[in-house]
Amino acid sequence: MTANQGLTFAYIVSLVGGLITLITSIINVVWYSSGTPSFAGYGSFVSGMMGGYHNFMGIYSSYGFLAGISLLAVICGVVVAMSAIMLRVHPEERLIWAIVIIAFSTVSFVGMGGFFIGALLGIVGGAFVLYTRQTNP
Repeated sequence: MTANQGLTFAYIVSLVGGLITLITSIINVVWYSSGTPSFAGYGSFVSGMMGGYHNFMGIYSSYGFLAGISLLAVICGVVVAMSAIMLRVHPEERLIWAIVIIAFSTVSFVGMGGFFIGALLGIVGGAFVLYTRQTNP
C-alpha cells in the first residue's frame, strides 16, 4: 500500500469519526439544554424513586454541566473533522494533523465521543497516519 492510499484511508476514517462525534454531540447539547429529563427517554413517566432531578445518590444532577461537556465534544468533533480535511489538503504536514486528530479524539471521550465510536475511529485514523509515516517516509 502506498503512502497516498494510507492517507486516503486515514482521512476517511478520521473524517467519519469527527462527523459522528460532532452530530451526536450536537444532539446531546440540544437535549440537555432543553432541560428535558433523561429518564430513559420516557419523560417523567418512569421516574419512580429516582424521580425529580436527583440521581440514585440524591445529588442534584445539573443538565447545564452535561450540556457543557457535550459542547466540549462538539468542539472536539469540529477539530477532528477539520484536521482530517487538512490532512487531505496538506499531506506533507501529516504528522501534525495525526497528533491533533488523536489528541482531540481522546478528549472527546469526556463527552462520550459519538457513543465512543467516533472517538475510536478518530484514534484509528490518526494512528494509521503515524503508521504509514513510519513505513513509507
